[in-house]
Amino acid sequence: MLYIDENILLETDFAQELYRKHAQRVAVIDYHSHISPHDVAVNRTFDTITCIWMENNPYVWRAMRANGVEEKYCTGTEADDWQRFEKWAQTMPYLMRSPLYLWSHLALKSVFGINEPLNAQSARRIFDACNEQLQGGELSARSLLRRFRIACVCTIDDPIDTLDHHRKLKREGCDIQMLPTWRPDKAMNIEKKEFRGYVKQLGEAANIEISTFESMMDALQRRHDFFAQNGCCMADHQLEEFYDEEYTDSQIEIIFEKAMRGQDLSRGEVRQYKHCFLKRTAEMNQESNWTQQYHYGILLDNNSLLYDALGQGVGADSIGEPYTAHAMSHFLDDLHTRGKLTRTILTCMNPADNDMLCSMTGNFQEPGIPGKLQFGMGWWSNAQPGDINEQINALSRFGLLGRSIGVSTGSRSLLSLVRHEYFRRLLCNLLGNDVAKGLLPADIDSLGTLVEDVCCNNAHRFFGF
Repeated sequence: MLYIDENILLETDFAQELYRKHAQRVAVIDYHSHISPHDVAVNRTFDTITCIWMENNPYVWRAMRANGVEEKYCTGTEADDWQRFEKWAQTMPYLMRSPLYLWSHLALKSVFGINEPLNAQSARRIFDACNEQLQGGELSARSLLRRFRIACVCTIDDPIDTLDHHRKLKREGCDIQMLPTWRPDKAMNIEKKEFRGYVKQLGEAANIEISTFESMMDALQRRHDFFAQNGCCMADHQLEEFYDEEYTDSQIEIIFEKAMRGQDLSRGEVRQYKHCFLKRTAEMNQESNWTQQYHYGILLDNNSLLYDALGQGVGADSIGEPYTAHAMSHFLDDLHTRGKLTRTILTCMNPADNDMLCSMTGNFQEPGIPGKLQFGMGWWSNAQPGDINEQINALSRFGLLGRSIGVSTGSRSLLSLVRHEYFRRLLCNLLGNDVAKGLLPADIDSLGTLVEDVCCNNAHRFFGF
């Protein structure tokens, strides 16, 4: 039984022409990704489809847990690759209408040419067919990036990272550009039990003895400079919300000292510290002419048992409900007033904030830098076709769709890069439907230019890759 039609998500002839002549032909820039730099640098080959699909993939783990699957089949090492894949296949029919269901089948079709539903009955056949293709080595990590037309992929990297994998790829002159992204969240999350240990690691990486907040900022600046020397031009910050609590330098030093002694901090002290930290790092980003991304509106690591057993980012996150518009406005306005606001992408995991974010970006634009503040189109909680359409509609209401830098995937699995195809089909379909309704002119050239810009060209210009 065939499943994925070549015109899936493309409801009109115009949308189909727009996708094939324009969206499908331009390269992909994925400016926010959790793809493994190691896998790309060594051009990893994969023994089984399970290795590509289920390693470091909290989307999959989360779905399997919801289906009652034991943890050993999700993140454990006790089960073999076939057993884990079988449990995933058994989960798939219960995912109908989830974007994960469609992404998964798009990936099977695009990469492996397999066009039938994955379920308990087809699992062994699909598992063996994928593995047979993997054995030839033609579907290595870099080959998969090329298959998805990736021209540039930005990874998420901690300030203490050596960036050895990025440097290796650059030395080899690889045709795929892989750039690091500076993500200093562990130095911001002062309330976490790992904070003190991380500060020590940061000091060792920067060759600075950290005893005060200012010396920690010196260490971060040194690592910021190191990242810039190795091609980094972007910072990424993940936070629950924005902060605008007033503080003094002496208060921040006291808060830092208390944390380093292992003393409990009040909620107000944590918020003061994070406000200061975000301002100081934003100033670093502006001085280096970087782009900064803020991902907020997500409650991380809700399941304490999973967190204690497996650590961060294992699929136990949920949508937050921050009322953060005032704090965000104050934060951005302060930086803008002082000439310290660099190119900025604002992304929220809560779809209720779409209109607020799109209207917020219009407040702080700048002559000569089209779209200096960008509405970042989110994934995870915003990934249904209707959600993507609503994000595009919100941007069209309050901003300039034609200046958008499109989507990043936040991909952890190489197969998840198929989300670029998914987004491009949805964009073309929305525009095609508007043409059919007489809301847009049936001008394939002008709409084709818009599609190519949103899908690739705007990001290329915005980041200066």
